[in-house]
Amino acid sequence: MSTKHAAQQAFDGVEQQLRDLSRWMYENPELGYEEFEASARISAFLGDNGFDVTYPSHGLDTAFEATVGTSGPRVVICCEYDALPEVGHACGHNVIATSAVGAGVALAPLVEELGIRVTVLGTPAEEGGGGKVELIDAGAFEDAAASMMVHPGPYDEIDPSFMACQHYDVEFFGKDSHAAFAPEEGINALDAFVQAYVNISTLRQAMVDGDRVHCKVSHGGDAVNVVPSYTKSEWLIRSQTVERLDELVPKVKACFEAAAIATGCRFEWAPTAHGYDNMANNGVMVDLYAANSEALGRPMPISDGAARAGGSSDMGNVSQVVPSIHPMLGMDCGDAVNHQPEFAAATVEPGGESALRDGALGMAWTIIDMAEQDVWDRLGG
Repeated sequence: MSTKHAAQQAFDGVEQQLRDLSRWMYENPELGYEEFEASARISAFLGDNGFDVTYPSHGLDTAFEATVGTSGPRVVICCEYDALPEVGHACGHNVIATSAVGAGVALAPLVEELGIRVTVLGTPAEEGGGGKVELIDAGAFEDAAASMMVHPGPYDEIDPSFMACQHYDVEFFGKDSHAAFAPEEGINALDAFVQAYVNISTLRQAMVDGDRVHCKVSHGGDAVNVVPSYTKSEWLIRSQTVERLDELVPKVKACFEAAAIATGCRFEWAPTAHGYDNMANNGVMVDLYAANSEALGRPMPISDGAARAGGSSDMGNVSQVVPSIHPMLGMDCGDAVNHQPEFAAATVEPGGESALRDGALGMAWTIIDMAEQDVWDRLGG
């Protein structure tokens, strides 16, 4: 029996349990850093399947580290399980988690023969918190030879160009006054926000392809007949690379400064959470995964640098310190895209279950090839 066939048989033995786990996650979504039940269930499942589990781990209450194998290069499979507010698992982290577990279980009986160690690493709070950044800082990837994960989406893409990004909170401070009786005595912080929004809309014509700026208003005032003295908004600034992000951020900040000057307000801004780096896809791993995915009946042409820009992930930070890949696996989700309720529902339909299986076996077979072809010195870093 070939090694890959043995891995497939091991996966087949747990596939229905993983489908059930994915559905349970879909029905019980938990937000970032609050994934207590999901992380407990996933880590317990790995422990029951031969992994040495540390839970919680690396100073994070909902992180875990599950490793099998005693020696050799270590491959880290990243396992995400946080959901989004309101729309739940509309980014498909239930499929990400169960694919990661499936790949680990498929490899567990083979690691000694292959001469490798495999870690399934539970990584909280990808949706804005940046749990992988904290895990990098805590040493979770220090001796890793490679890392990988898969992600469901509306189409297949083997080497997505995830963007560098940074979140900011922006506050404008003005002065209250009666909006009808004495508006001239007030300093309108909502006007400052509106002017900043217009300034950034004007800046867009000077942005390069791949630049993105989004926001939401967290606080726009307290009463309709009071000149608002305080507004707060949350902004997300993205670019194709960290270097381009460093160029864009001061230009966006100038838009807020100009709005403050024009309205007489004071403004403050501060980064929140962790900045995300752009994704660096490892060429050797991309080639191996592409061949294995095609063998599974899911051909995924390599983009040769023309990958579609969109979205950001703290897997980008991992890819800057460890050779990594992050393929996107298309589901049958109609017109739905990530972060829509219809996409969440598709994760537990047949297309989502196919993505779970193809992702798990695609990663497991790729790791087998990495070991049997002894590619470690060719990965770079």
